[in-house]
Amino acid sequence: MPNDAKTGAKPDMKTADFWFDPLCPWAWITSRWMLEVEQVRPVNTSWHIMSLAYLNLQQHGGEGLSDEYLERMNKAWGPVRICMAAAKAEGDEILLPLYTAIGNRFHNQKQRDHDALVDAVTEVGLNPSLVDAADSEELDEEIKKSHLQGMDLVGIDVGTPIISFEGNAFFGPVVTPIPRGEAAGRLWDGVLLVTGTDGFFELKRTRDRPPIFD
Repeated sequence: MPNDAKTGAKPDMKTADFWFDPLCPWAWITSRWMLEVEQVRPVNTSWHIMSLAYLNLQQHGGEGLSDEYLERMNKAWGPVRICMAAAKAEGDEILLPLYTAIGNRFHNQKQRDHDALVDAVTEVGLNPSLVDAADSEELDEEIKKSHLQGMDLVGIDVGTPIISFEGNAFFGPVVTPIPRGEAAGRLWDGVLLVTGTDGFFELKRTRDRPPIFD
């Protein structure tokens, strides 16, 4: 897509707001798709934090969740807290590189331990001590505020990710593997067409494969 010769900006650039929890593999795939969309459509992405832990444990009360899943959700606070601490320290611009560093380890490399978080924080030039935020509730209200900004656009019957674009907000898309190139652009066009229809709520079919990160 041609750039403005003076500024380097793409013409008619518009912003899509994207809410994510770094723990979710499906949101990770959608986020990588969004980066593909940026290459073939005049869109840039603004990244925001949401929390599956807050959604499942507090908004939904943890009803119907297994003990194993509840334990996972309690642990899920950690990466989100680290992301919020980074954003408070460095600005929202740090969210994409930090999300990428965490996501590569969590999803592509299957590393979800403390060392993976330390390595991710260090990779983007942050002090390793920032991972201490994982065990602090100091920024939880900020996390909830960001989370609700996204959820209020779509209602509580969804999860992560949430995308908002020009007044049109939706959950998903849930897709695997990552659409690339013009295929990513066509999916973007289709998602906007469908979700922009007044009164449209849902399209769904049973997932028949696990997340594919390649």
